[in-house]
Amino acid sequence: MQSLKNHFLMAMPHLEDPNFAGTLSYLCDYDEKGTMGVIVNRPLELTLDALFEQLELEGSDSPHRNVPVYYGGPTHKDRGFILHEGGSEDWDSSLQVADDIALTTSMDILQALAVGRGPERFLVCLGCAGWESGQLESELKDNAWLTVEGRADILFEVEPEQRLGASAGILGVDLNLMTREAGHS
Repeated sequence: MQSLKNHFLMAMPHLEDPNFAGTLSYLCDYDEKGTMGVIVNRPLELTLDALFEQLELEGSDSPHRNVPVYYGGPTHKDRGFILHEGGSEDWDSSLQVADDIALTTSMDILQALAVGRGPERFLVCLGCAGWESGQLESELKDNAWLTVEGRADILFEVEPEQRLGASAGILGVDLNLMTREAGHS
């Protein structure tokens, strides 16, 4: 199977797991050990200003104060995962996902954002989503998900509640018209 790194993972309408129902995930790592990504369409009732305050970071003058923090998934819910445009070379702990997208987990990027520096386009997620080796492939065979190559414009320019539909639109699919019943041949 081809790598799903830098792909969107769209929950099918019949997926009822409360962690993933109605979600759009962006897959950041995919190898023989498993898959890791972050949910990118579930903003929390938490802003960066509140997060900066909890982490005791100077953020009162940050232009990013009112940016929402996202529920990134049910794993490592106490860790921050910052999906951003640009390279990984500027940060202590980053993974280059695509030419123009990286995932950073180190505190230095939050410190930069708190003072108005850092990447211009980013999503801060608490938690991530993970699948053991073979688990996601099995779920794909069971029609739980659709996949399509990820795009920075959908991540960073489309409103959170429209990202799932925009991603499905790349495939020419309207998830609202799909049945909740899974089909098997």
